[in-house]
Amino acid sequence: MKGYNPAEIEKRWQKIWEESKIFKVKTDPSKPKFYVLEMFPYPSGRIHMGHVRNYTLGDIIARIKRMKGFNVLHPMGWDAFGLPAENAALKHGIHPAKWTYSNIDYMRAQLKKLGFSYDWDREFATCDPNYYKFEQRFFIEMYEKGLAYRKKSLVNWCESCQTVLANEQVEDGKCWRCGEEVTSREMEGWFLRITAYAEELLEDLKRLEGHWPEKVILMQRNWIGRSEGAEIYFELPDLGKSLIVFTTRPDTLYGATYVALSPEHPVAEELAQRKGLLDRLREFREKVRKERRRIEEGTAEKEGLFLESFARHPLTSELLPIYVANFVLMEYGTGAIMCVPAHDQRDFEFARKYGLPIKVVIQPRDRELRPEDMAEAYEGPGIMVDSYEFSGLENELGKKRIIEKLEALSLGKKRVTYRLRDWGVSRQRYWGCPIPMIYCERCGIVPEKLENLPVLLPLEAQIDPRGRSPLPQLKEFVETTCPKCGGRARRETDTFDTFVESSWYFARFTCPDYPEPFNPEDIAYWLPVDQYIGGIEHAILHLLYARFFTKVLRDLGYLKLDEPFTNLLTQGMVIKETYRCPKHGWIYPEEVSSQGTCLREGCGEKVIIGKSEKMSKSKCNVVDPDTMIERYGADTVRLFIAFAAPPDKDLEWSDHGIEGAYRFLRRLYHLVEEYAEALSKVDYREEDFKELTDRALKLRQKLHQMVFKVHQDFAERYHFNTGIAAVMEFLNYLQDSLRELDLQQEIHLKLLKEVFEKVLLCLSPVCPHICEELWRRLGKEEFISLAPFPSWDPELLKEETITLVIQVNGKVRDQVEVSRDITKEEALELAKDLPKVKKYLEGKTIRKVVFVPEKLINLVVS
Repeated sequence: MKGYNPAEIEKRWQKIWEESKIFKVKTDPSKPKFYVLEMFPYPSGRIHMGHVRNYTLGDIIARIKRMKGFNVLHPMGWDAFGLPAENAALKHGIHPAKWTYSNIDYMRAQLKKLGFSYDWDREFATCDPNYYKFEQRFFIEMYEKGLAYRKKSLVNWCESCQTVLANEQVEDGKCWRCGEEVTSREMEGWFLRITAYAEELLEDLKRLEGHWPEKVILMQRNWIGRSEGAEIYFELPDLGKSLIVFTTRPDTLYGATYVALSPEHPVAEELAQRKGLLDRLREFREKVRKERRRIEEGTAEKEGLFLESFARHPLTSELLPIYVANFVLMEYGTGAIMCVPAHDQRDFEFARKYGLPIKVVIQPRDRELRPEDMAEAYEGPGIMVDSYEFSGLENELGKKRIIEKLEALSLGKKRVTYRLRDWGVSRQRYWGCPIPMIYCERCGIVPEKLENLPVLLPLEAQIDPRGRSPLPQLKEFVETTCPKCGGRARRETDTFDTFVESSWYFARFTCPDYPEPFNPEDIAYWLPVDQYIGGIEHAILHLLYARFFTKVLRDLGYLKLDEPFTNLLTQGMVIKETYRCPKHGWIYPEEVSSQGTCLREGCGEKVIIGKSEKMSKSKCNVVDPDTMIERYGADTVRLFIAFAAPPDKDLEWSDHGIEGAYRFLRRLYHLVEEYAEALSKVDYREEDFKELTDRALKLRQKLHQMVFKVHQDFAERYHFNTGIAAVMEFLNYLQDSLRELDLQQEIHLKLLKEVFEKVLLCLSPVCPHICEELWRRLGKEEFISLAPFPSWDPELLKEETITLVIQVNGKVRDQVEVSRDITKEEALELAKDLPKVKKYLEGKTIRKVVFVPEKLINLVVS
């Protein structure tokens, strides 16, 4: 008998699958479709265990859905633009394009080794011009619809690297590349008007309830941040115009004692100029820009600058001092707020610091607030006081009444604002999709003609060793002609944020070779994605941007759907314990002795075993997928990944666990192999099993119960770990039963053939290679990967015995295993003889017997 050789088996079946193109799929309206998609990877060079888990879960789902008769689209591609390619170019002297495509080749080979059932004919990378030319087209159409625009905004700026940094590239206020302090700088850039879809993005989250994790929906809801309140007009006597402030607490209007502006507010500039405070304002503004991240995090001290001007209270005509304050953001509301220290903690701290008045206008029901005694603001509900005709009202009602008065006097109105800001998509980077806009001195901003797309990213560019984009210095790229007047013009040298590419890739997978963005027939059939899988770290940005893009492409006439992903699964992380030596810091597991001491350089120090954390190279707790595949085989890795934890929970890597998975597959292989030759000559039909011995019948019953359990866990709930546990438990039972089955009898051979076939079918979504191999050994000619899910007999799901609950006067007194078809009379006689029941019947008369078949018997006595 041949031993289990996963390397040989897996390589052979991967080659057969690829040559046979069994996972290639076509649009076929006669079949039900299922589109399963894992978030595609950045081609960083090697896949890690987080990737393996994500793609294993997706592949199990894809394979199950094929077995259930669905036409399954399961594609793979590459999110290929981005900063790491430029960093690699600087570090290794290799062009980003060459580095990226080399990584794609290596990672594709890694994914193929894992046996994922992708339709590789649909593969693309987002750095392919045939992909990003359509992205440029969408942007131009968005520009023409007013959804793309250019404006000045504050960005993170590194003076040393002379570049803008994304928020994630700022670490503790410093540049991640050079370590220099990061400042804020005002720069012009391109934005997408996602705020135009804020209400729809918020409202449509209701459609996703029950289909997306609650946490993700809550995170998006909070990110969009809908606030209902009022826009209130404060007269500015010094400027002869009104200042518009936004507040969510119009009920506290009478408690306003000062007004605060964002340092960027145009009114701040006007007032500062009038009062001779421009230099001080600009100093203050620069300080705020440097501390912007701390301010946004709420860790910076509240600071302000009095502008020596006043605003008139709209209802009392009182003059309120105007400050520029570091806690007021231009991006939120109107960039101007009325400050009510008694009822807002931030305003309270500022007022205490600068000696400003505090007026209580909301009193709680359980105590009386006095400004001089307050240690903090009171932000809760209560009764309005010192608020003229509104005094005595519940503050929630007061909000409505004050807005009504402001509207009647044309001094304000009800308004809804959002925390969501428009999406800045300009990046001063090289390795990205060029923004297809042109600047003409005569015509202004002009989009490139659609027929000239794509605007190609010049691959001959040399990477600047200081990290700056080479595009502005590339004359042949920058210098062009105006599409409108034909005169001299220059190209935009910024590239798109890479989140733009990942916001619509799922739709392109439906027709990757189509000459237009989308084939109407394909997108009508395949979209939306039925099951999307990825990490919760993408809960806001990527998932929100993809939802936004879907709605934009719908409104541009490309798509006919509102939401891109029907169901979302956010898998947990792969974690592993860490080891730290007092002398050497983080060390690898193999550097720890059996006595728990450090082996590096003969150290001998006692090693501190840390908690399990996300795998990272810096903490030396990474497990290399290639090493595991080489040692145990892809099926073992897949089995361990699926079995070790539910998909949405963190998976703790265990060397013992993966060895256990390998031993299970080896046992399965040898068990089937032992009987394969005999079973390959046997076939069976349902009617063959009418006459079985009790032991054989029990085995068949257990088999069908296992199949039903696996179907529930795999196809309906995605609880792969418990489904696999059911197969393992059954295999143990099978091995015990084989000792009592006479395999000289043909009926028992037929039963064993049914057993092995159903076991292999149940495991095949998880461990496809070994199942294909053993399936073929059993004499099956078709691919198990294309076989239907095994059926089960509902009659065999019923146990022969049930647990009957015995009650006396409604209280449980005992329970007992009985035959399923026990009669009321039999149950009564049994109950009366049970010692635990007898004592409650002594000296009593049974007045009534309530019998619920297969559940309980209740004796009513008195």
